This record gives sequence, C-alpha cells and structure tokens, in this order.
Amino acid sequence: MVAAVASKSPAVVTAKTAYKTGKTTTSVLPKLIGFGIAGTGLAHFVVPQAFESITKPAFPENTREWIYANGASETLIGLAISDSRSRVYGLVGLAAYVGFLGSRVVRA
Repeated sequence: MVAAVASKSPAVVTAKTAYKTGKTTTSVLPKLIGFGIAGTGLAHFVVPQAFESITKPAFPENTREWIYANGASETLIGLAISDSRSRVYGLVGLAAYVGFLGSRVVRA
C-alpha cells in the first residue's frame, strides 16, 4: 500500500520521467558549480592573503584592491550561474571575466 501511494507522488513521477527522458527539471550541477565559484569569490574577502601570490603577477599595482574586485566578480558570477533565471548572464560574465584575466596574465 505504501509503495502504491509513494509511486504516485509528484516527486517520484518527475524522477521517473527525468530518468526515462534523460532530462531533469532542475539541474544540480550548475548550482554546485555556481556556488563553488561564489564561495571562491567570498574567500577573497575572508583570506585575501591566500590570493596574493596568484594575483601579484597579473596585477602588480594595487594587488589587494584587485583581489577584492576579483572576489566580488567571482561571487556575482557564481550566484548568477547558480540560478537558472540568470544563468545565461552568469555564463557570459564568466566568459568575459576569464578573457579579462587571461589578457592580464598574457601581458604580465
């Protein structure tokens, strides 16, 4: 009896549909990636000294300010990626951010 009731719940029906079609209604991976990027961004504010050696070559002047700016960028990009409504904007922001950082590293 319990199995019959449980098998008709919306969560089970959705899970079965997702399994059969290969599609999920909410993907966990983009949320994990987004929160991971946002967490890394927040770490720039909590332990900025951990990012000094990485940031110094690309941003030799005002390194600490750049650490905070990069942390803010990563936090916002990560939060945008984690929400399906703003994911496209987050991915565009991520591409621009990676391009910006790459250009700074190449010029260093």
